[in-house]
Amino acid sequence: MNATSLNPDSSSRATWRAWSLFAILAAWLVLFVVSPTVILLVYSFFRGGNGEIETTFTLANYAKCFRAPYPAVFGWSLAYAALTTALCAVIGYPVAYYIGRSPASRRNRLLMLVMIPFSTSFLIRTYAWMTLLSNDGLVMYLLKATHLIPVVFSDGTKLLYTNGSVLIVLVYTYLPFMILPIYGSVEKLDESLIEAAADLGAGPLGAFWRVILPLTMPGVAAGALMVFVPAVAMFAVTTLMSGGNIRLIGDEIEFQCLEGGNLPFGSALGMVLLLMFVLSFFLFMRRGAGAKAAAMA
Repeated sequence: MNATSLNPDSSSRATWRAWSLFAILAAWLVLFVVSPTVILLVYSFFRGGNGEIETTFTLANYAKCFRAPYPAVFGWSLAYAALTTALCAVIGYPVAYYIGRSPASRRNRLLMLVMIPFSTSFLIRTYAWMTLLSNDGLVMYLLKATHLIPVVFSDGTKLLYTNGSVLIVLVYTYLPFMILPIYGSVEKLDESLIEAAADLGAGPLGAFWRVILPLTMPGVAAGALMVFVPAVAMFAVTTLMSGGNIRLIGDEIEFQCLEGGNLPFGSALGMVLLLMFVLSFFLFMRRGAGAKAAAMA
């Protein structure tokens, strides 16, 4: 007999403690996640404009979401988010694999280096990139000093306020969100499976494609979801790094809710975006589970 069965009071206290923690978490979710979402959903069916709201039921806001130019805005938002996710995966996987296979004594220090950017404000980091990519910035200076301008790039090359500058800062911002989940999967890799693949004649590349990558695919899927979802709705980076030349769905929602004075339409855009998030979640999770099942088969 264990101590819990001998002391039912301790078991009861543990149960109440667990339920108390669950109640706190549930209350937090209801207050700060569910309630705001429900409010947005309700507002999305109202009429609005010029800062005024009419509590009259209408589907016009959702119909407007699928009329020009908003489908193109959604499309560009998805394209930027997908490209950001792909670049984060290509860059982040080798970094995560190196950290995950490093000696345990070094992993914490390497992870700390990945997390250092989070110690400063997001806006400060964005303004720092604006300085680096400006015509008189460090990046342009290095390109000229190494004679990449004008040999590779033309003399009129501009880095700031371009599509590339937006993409650079998006990748920089969300790269840690890709590295950490992949690192978790790499750290749990069973070394015996890799050794078995080598014993069966698989080379390093074959072992990676047939064993390592499928087994770490849940981490890749989780990282892709953590990058893709916020990247779709990002608005600060696109506004600052593009100089207002690029307008994605996050920028449009911010404009409609604040400057445009059309909270119901902004809410409808937000609900459509939320639906995209839900579909993305199931897609990434299904792919991750399928890849892991295929690797274990």
